[in-house]
Amino acid sequence: MQHLAEFFEQGGFFMYINLICSTITVAIIVERTIFFLGKGAVNARAFLDQIRKLVAANNIDRAIKLCSATEAPVARVAKAGLTRLPKGEAAVTAAIEETLIDVTPDLKKRIGALWSLANIATLIGLLGTITGLIGAFAAVAKAAAADRSTILSAKISEAMNNTWLGLAIAVSCMIGHVFLNAASKKQQHELESFSMKLENLLSESQQANSSGATAARSS
Repeated sequence: MQHLAEFFEQGGFFMYINLICSTITVAIIVERTIFFLGKGAVNARAFLDQIRKLVAANNIDRAIKLCSATEAPVARVAKAGLTRLPKGEAAVTAAIEETLIDVTPDLKKRIGALWSLANIATLIGLLGTITGLIGAFAAVAKAAAADRSTILSAKISEAMNNTWLGLAIAVSCMIGHVFLNAASKKQQHELESFSMKLENLLSESQQANSSGATAARSS
């Protein structure tokens, strides 16, 4: 901790601004990772199979309860379609598409901000570097010969520390963006596929129920 405190103290004012950027970066990466591994980690294929079995058994209420047990995007889409099932195929399709539009932004949330943070951290680090170099040149030009070496060393440390921290934050942002963006795209694809299959499943279920009701009336 002492070395870390010295590192920031040597870096000066801009180091503390970048410390705020690093805190925001870590918070975004941790929050998104928790989302993709937690709330958003429902297996869409297995979840659809469970719904298919319940719908085939005409146990719609239980299927809705299953969806209510989690806030995963696939569950929200499924719940919207199942809830509208008594209102007909058009209502089911509209509910699924509307909910799909609503939940898709949740999969992309805050990931794009990592690129902005990478640029901001780099530029803040550059400002700290330039400030340190200006101080170093000023020391060479104006400081007394006895103090010149000490001041020059301190200012070069300030410049290098700012450069290192700015680049370290930028690299962390980029690596985080690569993995989180890949996870986001994967879940978007799974969600779109799930929505299409769910729509077909509920449509077939309604047609089967309608055919059964017609046959019953005929007999």
